[in-house]
Amino acid sequence: MNAYFEFHNSVKLLCGELSLERIAIELEHLGGRAPMLLSDAVLEKIGTLGIVRQAMEAEGCRAACTYTDIPVDSSLRVVNEIAALYRRSGCDSIVAVGGGSVIDTAKGVRLVLSQDTDDILAIGGVENLSWNRHVPFVVVPTTAGTGSECTGVAVIRNEANGVKMEFLSHYVQPEVAVIDPRMTAGLPPKATAGTGMDALCHAVEACTCLQANPLSQAYGTAAIRMIAEHLELATKDGSNRDARFAMALASTMAGIAFSNSMVGAVHAIGHALGGVCKVPHAVAMTILLPHVMRFNLEKCRDSYAALLPYLVGMEQAMVTPAEQRAQASIDAVAALARRLKSICGLPLTLQEVGVSREDFEHVAQVAVNDGALIVNPRAADEQQIIGILNAAF
Repeated sequence: MNAYFEFHNSVKLLCGELSLERIAIELEHLGGRAPMLLSDAVLEKIGTLGIVRQAMEAEGCRAACTYTDIPVDSSLRVVNEIAALYRRSGCDSIVAVGGGSVIDTAKGVRLVLSQDTDDILAIGGVENLSWNRHVPFVVVPTTAGTGSECTGVAVIRNEANGVKMEFLSHYVQPEVAVIDPRMTAGLPPKATAGTGMDALCHAVEACTCLQANPLSQAYGTAAIRMIAEHLELATKDGSNRDARFAMALASTMAGIAFSNSMVGAVHAIGHALGGVCKVPHAVAMTILLPHVMRFNLEKCRDSYAALLPYLVGMEQAMVTPAEQRAQASIDAVAALARRLKSICGLPLTLQEVGVSREDFEHVAQVAVNDGALIVNPRAADEQQIIGILNAAF
């Protein structure tokens, strides 16, 4: 155990049926009466955003402005554009409805507004920021994977150099997160599987990285157990409310875990694959997780062995010889990914998503400079990262 660690989670969670109907009163308590509603075009088209808007309006809260042009990979330019629109529209709060890109974009907007700047790049070194202007902030996640609703990080793409930048600060966390199973009911099977594996990756890395601590491990192992028990059912039967709700809660717990201990090489390499090769984040996590676990095995035998009961159940873990439990945990993660592939076609190799071996050197150069690599249990240089990419090809 680390001799010193910190743990922070100030987000109020509204969980379960009819949580959406509480948004208006929560905003009022926070001083927000003219919110900006942020989402993406897909969620607007399929009606998910409309469900949230209707719930808010039924309680007397109407958005002052709505922006739904947030792309799958948001950017610094989009953040600055939305912040300018917020000011022009007389908004006084933010409600973000969406997955990781929407929520991270909203976090970036909140940083820009709270720090009274016009450009998010002007506030580099955000861990040193002090609280300035209060911008009430509510998030409604529509996927069960990123955990972004409870994390102190916003990942936003710099279009100029193709790098995904991490803005770290407790000031990006919302005051309120709404975990309502209605929001993930329409998520397609492949997206359900991919985001679920993303949450699993968050939990595994949070429990085993160099900054892991007893509190992050408690949240992380609880998330792993719920994912192992419910992800396949949620993928097979998207209408199953219990499985959907369990996955949403698991994603949130994994987000709290890694926000307080960080992640590792899976994310460092995944961020690079996203920036260089445009590989979707959840897909990159799915592909990389078992390969990075194998790379880390020599440093993580005890911590991986401790995860086995949460991955396969206590009975099966206890009949596994102690010296085989670490490898069995890696095998369990890989087997879950294969089962999900058989259910919905979830890709398991870099070749399946169009990555070329010619990209590996560039990806490794970006990954070795990613902050997540600092707390990976085993140090990795460019050649070792290329080795992981080859194993995942």
